[in-house]
Amino acid sequence: MTVAELQTLLDHVRDGRVDTAKAAERLSAALREQPFEDLGFAKVDHHRAIRQGFPEVVLGLGKTPEQIALIAKEILERGHPLLVTRADQPAWNAVRSLIPEAQYHELARCITVKRDMPPGKGTIALCSAGTSDMPVAEEAAVTAELLGNTVERMYDVGVAGIHRLLSQREKLSAARVVIVIAGMEGALPSVVAGMVGVPVIAVPTSVGYGASFGGVAALLGMLNSCANGVSVVNIDNGYGAGCIASMINHL
Repeated sequence: MTVAELQTLLDHVRDGRVDTAKAAERLSAALREQPFEDLGFAKVDHHRAIRQGFPEVVLGLGKTPEQIALIAKEILERGHPLLVTRADQPAWNAVRSLIPEAQYHELARCITVKRDMPPGKGTIALCSAGTSDMPVAEEAAVTAELLGNTVERMYDVGVAGIHRLLSQREKLSAARVVIVIAGMEGALPSVVAGMVGVPVIAVPTSVGYGASFGGVAALLGMLNSCANGVSVVNIDNGYGAGCIASMINHL
């Protein structure tokens, strides 16, 4: 049973369209279902949506295209939405051969199939410091949108041209949560957090010259932010930022 199906069942009980005995029977049947499917090379977790509100996401790194395609097929057969992250062209070719309706987001390196998800309560604002940060930003945006959220993108608004960010004040103020993505010295989240009264999720990227140490400089800068309300995910972890933002937006 998916989260959407569970919500529908509860709505029907509330409205008197399904009695409690019948609802209990359907819930018992759902709980008796095997919580995961063993494919030999992977155990696909079908109960993650019940525990966490969204289904298992497939990390494409380190898996063969054939493995990714078979995991994706198993997830979709249970009625869940599909998200494969860090997917390359061979993975996409294997998935679409089994799942024609799948979409490939080339910049984000994500494969998706949408399903009905509970909508978020507001807007997630997403800022990237530079155009070079867009692959990580798009991974965050695609993740958040798949999970039922509206995302307002603001790209290339870094501190080197602060007027570009200031022109976006209205959109930032209207958001329920903000994701800020930056490489180099990672200063943008501190500036944004000083402008808004909502949580800011900072994502350091590996973009930058040698002394940025592959994103470590941005990570440390964000961890040392003097602004309130900043949390930090790992380097290049757009997916993690999208998940956290979605959780906040659904509270």
